[in-house]
Amino acid sequence: MTLLLGPPGAGKTTLLLALAGKLDRDLRSSGKITYCGHELNEFVAGKTCAYISQHDIHYGEMTVRETLDFSGRCLGVGTRYEMLVELSRREKDAGIKPNPEIDAFMKATAMSGQKTSLVTDYVLKILGMDICADIMVGDEMRRGISGGQKKRLTTGEMLVGPAKVLFMDEISTGLDSSTTFQICKFLRQMVHIMDVTMVISLLQPAPETFDLFDDIILLSEGQIVYQGPRQSVLQFFEHMGFKCPERKGVADFLQEVTSKKDQQQYWSQKDEPYRYVSTSEFAEAFSSFKIGEQLVTELGIPYDKRGVHQAALVKDKYGISNWELFKACFSREWLLMKRSAFVYVFKTTQITIMSIITFTVFLRTQMPVGTVQDGQKFFGALFFTLINVMFTGMAELAMTVFRLPVFYKQRDFLFFPAWSFGLPIWVLRIPLFLMESGIWIVLTYYTVGFAPGADRFFRQFLALFGIHQMALSLFRSLLRLVEHQLLLIHWVP
Repeated sequence: MTLLLGPPGAGKTTLLLALAGKLDRDLRSSGKITYCGHELNEFVAGKTCAYISQHDIHYGEMTVRETLDFSGRCLGVGTRYEMLVELSRREKDAGIKPNPEIDAFMKATAMSGQKTSLVTDYVLKILGMDICADIMVGDEMRRGISGGQKKRLTTGEMLVGPAKVLFMDEISTGLDSSTTFQICKFLRQMVHIMDVTMVISLLQPAPETFDLFDDIILLSEGQIVYQGPRQSVLQFFEHMGFKCPERKGVADFLQEVTSKKDQQQYWSQKDEPYRYVSTSEFAEAFSSFKIGEQLVTELGIPYDKRGVHQAALVKDKYGISNWELFKACFSREWLLMKRSAFVYVFKTTQITIMSIITFTVFLRTQMPVGTVQDGQKFFGALFFTLINVMFTGMAELAMTVFRLPVFYKQRDFLFFPAWSFGLPIWVLRIPLFLMESGIWIVLTYYTVGFAPGADRFFRQFLALFGIHQMALSLFRSLLRLVEHQLLLIHWVP
């Protein structure tokens, strides 16, 4: 369990993104990152490790429990099932009878594709979110949980997955020191019991929180000043001539001792005049310090890939099958539709009212037929129908805009592929579009006075349904085009 310290702008987020393999591909980089001797292109880094952002992006219409259940369902159980099978085989060979409660818990957590999981309840309890488990997350337009609870939800969203390496970026933002200590205490237990690796970035941890960590990585100006055991960090700076006062927090001391503005107050060699020690000098001195020398020696020995267990690195891009991914996204989209039922009821009421207005304006009893001038009235009715049916899809643009950040986050974290997100939306909208097109055509077709044949009736019905589908897809495509243009304007100087 490693604490990543450094002042703002030191490069903590960039380092965590690089270790998680999530840096922009257009960035030029040198060197390489290996896991157990394997480079990032030899396995799926997005499933082996998990990057927990400092930004809280969630669906406001879903509850805390539903958010964690969906995350656990998509991320899967990893190798828990295979490990349980192997454990059962060894217990049977050795004649060991497992504890019934532990055996039931392990079997319940090893089943993938479940809508709910005991892991969710476990994480909720540990993070102290069981009191708000059935409360909606909330957003700018909907009241929900507090900012600190959202921060814990962002952390728990990845903890329910099977990742063995966790990179956490500023998880204490919005939390008090007591809550941060409790979360870090749970994470410490998770590290040492489940044998996982965590690198946690904190800005100003309390002393009791600082003491929970095993290792420290101190960054300054993009360089590693110290990397090693927590117990030896003060010894290194005393070797450099700087001493932490007794009543000073070690974490605060470490972030101030590399600053040109605050460094002088910690100078301990009174018999020598103070001089500013730069970050580069600290980094160079660390390489000759005993911890640095030991680190260089360890890294100089190539890692033996043959000793790596096949379950250590994930080779599958997604945690569950394509069908299970589709079912998970379908059930979530159905839930979101029910929570946003007012929008669809409003759209149906709107198109009903507009169809009534249409057949009163173009009422057949007042429309003589037989001439070209009379046909223009039917063209007017068709054009008015076309406009109304097309622009009923505009109401869903706002919901699409609000949902895009969550989609991008979960897609990049390999929750699901893009098709499993878009396909349920299209499938669930088909009955709604059929109903809206049916309401319009039933109320207007014969009252306006179009050709009375049944085949013409159903042709127009299918035409309106196709236009409805096309219009919604067109608006979404335009939305994507505008989004890309805004990104280009943002990046081009």
